[in-house]
Amino acid sequence: MGYFCNPVNINYRYQFNEDIGNNGLFHVAREAADPSMICFQGKYYIFASMTLEVWVSDDLVVWENNRLPENLPLYDYAPDVRVVVEYVYFSASKRGEICNYYRTKDIVNGPYEEIAGTFDFWDPNLFCDDDGRLYFYWGCTNTDPIWGVELDPETMKPIGEKKALIYGDPFSKGYERVGEDNADLPKSPEQVEEMYQNFLKQNKQSEEQIPEEIVPLMKGMFSGLPYIEGAWMDKYQGKYYLQYACPGAEYNVYADGVYVSDSPLGIFTLTENNPYSYKPGGFLPGAGHGSTMEDRKGNLWHTSTMRISMNHSFERRVGIWPAGYDADGELFCNQRYGDWPMEISGEKVDPWANPKWYLLSHYKTVTASSAMEGKGPELSVDENVQTWWMAASAKSGEWLKLDLGQVYSVHAVQINFADDKIEIPVPGEVRGTSQRRYIEEADLVTRWVLEGSSDGENYFMVEDKSEVNTDLTHDLVVCEEGLMVRFLRLTVMEVPYGQKPCISGFRVFGTGDGEKPGIPEYTVVRNNDLDMTVEISPVNAVGYNILWGSSPEKLYHSYMIFGAKQRIGALVKDRDYYVRVDAFNENGITEGNVRQVASMI
Repeated sequence: MGYFCNPVNINYRYQFNEDIGNNGLFHVAREAADPSMICFQGKYYIFASMTLEVWVSDDLVVWENNRLPENLPLYDYAPDVRVVVEYVYFSASKRGEICNYYRTKDIVNGPYEEIAGTFDFWDPNLFCDDDGRLYFYWGCTNTDPIWGVELDPETMKPIGEKKALIYGDPFSKGYERVGEDNADLPKSPEQVEEMYQNFLKQNKQSEEQIPEEIVPLMKGMFSGLPYIEGAWMDKYQGKYYLQYACPGAEYNVYADGVYVSDSPLGIFTLTENNPYSYKPGGFLPGAGHGSTMEDRKGNLWHTSTMRISMNHSFERRVGIWPAGYDADGELFCNQRYGDWPMEISGEKVDPWANPKWYLLSHYKTVTASSAMEGKGPELSVDENVQTWWMAASAKSGEWLKLDLGQVYSVHAVQINFADDKIEIPVPGEVRGTSQRRYIEEADLVTRWVLEGSSDGENYFMVEDKSEVNTDLTHDLVVCEEGLMVRFLRLTVMEVPYGQKPCISGFRVFGTGDGEKPGIPEYTVVRNNDLDMTVEISPVNAVGYNILWGSSPEKLYHSYMIFGAKQRIGALVKDRDYYVRVDAFNENGITEGNVRQVASMI
């Protein structure tokens, strides 16, 4: 039996991204995104953008990094990996250049045979049908569709013309709208040009300083049109499920939608359950551009990109969630408590099982050895990955002390390190043209000690990582039998690049012996075709989960909040919805009553 807590607990490598037209300035941030997860020869593998590596696991809990061969396009985005008979096929994307394919029978050791490509693509996905025919899907813009074409399995050349399969439509699908909480609609061409010119003025740049090939991409950012990207195909009971990501990786609403067809090249129709992967709330939001995999026991899992986007818009992580098909063939993914500890027994998994342990640390009292102004210790327990405590010095031994308020049975602690405007020279060779960057190749370390106490005076060791050679910045400490503690003290010994230590989440999970929340009372009103607002009368709760779906039995979507009111902008036009609000505190989860969403006001 094992436990994991999103994001995936692995080494996330730094990369140095050039700020185009800004005198060679580089933004430094960790990144891993666009994961392809497969099961091959009894092991699980995740390939993610900008990691230089493949992650390997026997159980989906413990992952190890393994460096990939240099002949693979490791600086290209969105690596796609699929099993085709005895081979694993790999491809990645570079806009405007022909992209090649690679295949191997040994993922870690290689060799990888190169197969010449014949066209350029972005965000690729290869699919092998039951009859051995190969199909290829790609696309990543806010103007073009997801494309599909059949490939010759011997030459990997297209058979016939490509077909347009999925177009974006933010006017009828709320979850495709850009902005935080899907707040924005597309802009007019005049508005786009004005925003672009204002950007140049604010950054003291002229149009001549911007590379010609980048201008359309920059203007596209201001258009308010969603990116339709990240295709992934699965087949279930004779139906083809074409998944896609939208509206943009930098938003809390980065999601995966799904269309279905009787044929691998369409015609595709939007399924009832959309978006099927959507995690706008909680500590670490985002659940877009990923893949869906069946494990050795027949359980379905979905992995996607999670968003930080503070030091760089592509500051991202990887999450994994239970998924499945319901009796009507609807593809779903459960993200209700999607960044809390999850149990994997190795047997058949109930994808809708509630967590065993509850959040104990939210807004509890926390003190620190020191803190920078505006970055106090309270920011380590606010359940927001975009804020963090920052120590006033980089010396070894800076600490955080958390007071849970009473003795609890603590079963898990997740320690989330953050970065705060790292400004150091690029430590290696910069690669690329339109997206110049360097991915850190050195093996860095993150070292700390975690202690516990029931009285705040006498401490015992919970976990000693003061001499490790690992760099796990979202590390999880699990004590399945539980520790009876009130105080937890985290002492930081070393972090990469001699930074001042930063903690975005000092997150504690366990059980209390008090009362669960009461049944929450709430109102829900549909404001327009795409939005609804939920307002909750507070009960004895730490937070709430707003659930909604197409019927009372299919409340597949969720939004975890810590306030009492939330606008949700992910609705699909002309569809009816049902809502339930659940409340949670340190002692458990209380399910609310289901209501049909009221008519528009």
